[in-house]
Amino acid sequence: MEYKRTVKRDIALAGIGLHTGRRVTIRIRPNHDDTGIVFVRTDLDGNNVVPARVPYIVDTRFATTIGRGNCVISTVEHLMAAFAGCGVDSAVVEIDGPEVPVFDGSAAPFVALIKETGTKRTAHPKTYLKILKEISVSDGDKKVTLRPCDCFKVDFRIEFDHPVISSQRFKGKISEKTFKKRIAIARTFGFLRDVELLKKNGLARGGSLDNAIVIGDDRILNEEGLRFSDEFVRHKVLDLVGDLYLLGAPLRAEVKAVKSGHGLHAALARKLLENPHCWELVEAKGRLADWAIPQMIPQGAGAAAAAI
Repeated sequence: MEYKRTVKRDIALAGIGLHTGRRVTIRIRPNHDDTGIVFVRTDLDGNNVVPARVPYIVDTRFATTIGRGNCVISTVEHLMAAFAGCGVDSAVVEIDGPEVPVFDGSAAPFVALIKETGTKRTAHPKTYLKILKEISVSDGDKKVTLRPCDCFKVDFRIEFDHPVISSQRFKGKISEKTFKKRIAIARTFGFLRDVELLKKNGLARGGSLDNAIVIGDDRILNEEGLRFSDEFVRHKVLDLVGDLYLLGAPLRAEVKAVKSGHGLHAALARKLLENPHCWELVEAKGRLADWAIPQMIPQGAGAAAAAI
């Protein structure tokens, strides 16, 4: 039997939020209860617990934000991708601010710390969300689709009217090994021409060449250049992995995405949960995990708060 896993011990780290520019301290703690990934705002009193689940997504502009009432945590996708890529099913994430630190703009710092700390199994059988029937959402020429598959595969294509990016495509199986080697270190990116607009809207206050690939009119402004020739599409895959991990279980599916982003990923996840005939939860050996199905759509944060 394969069991769900959590981190072996506390992981503490601090950094700057990409959009808020605020310094934030974060502590990742082991969670042996079957409540998945749970965020706790330690700077707030009461109603400060937010499960990392699709029903709690409250904003997808430029990043994925989860929340409940006045308690919000933004830019969760890189950390969620690291949890997915390292096989972490359960953890309590304590954070003293409204945004997860960006670090170098990738998931690599989180992955390195989780790898260094290690993981350990819980008493709960590992479950996967298996796609039974194709389902998709679209917005103009943007589209993302889930198809039945015995493993987790991604086929992602992006197109930008810019000579530095142009058209890029990533296609392959996503395992812990391939995620750490091919996806985790891909950084977020943005155009220099958009920086002023973002800052006027209260975003990108913490953005710099240290935590993002910045694209000028005809070149990359980062002196060190790119980590991969197709780093842009690889980072989009990273975002996709993190966003879809808010479903609460690793996927057994093929994901085909064309020019999609956080908003479309969230729309697909919501549509999937609204169509239970399109999926089922299975344990690692393939037996239907009927006991876990109600946990996929939380009825509230009370149970998670009590578990903590």
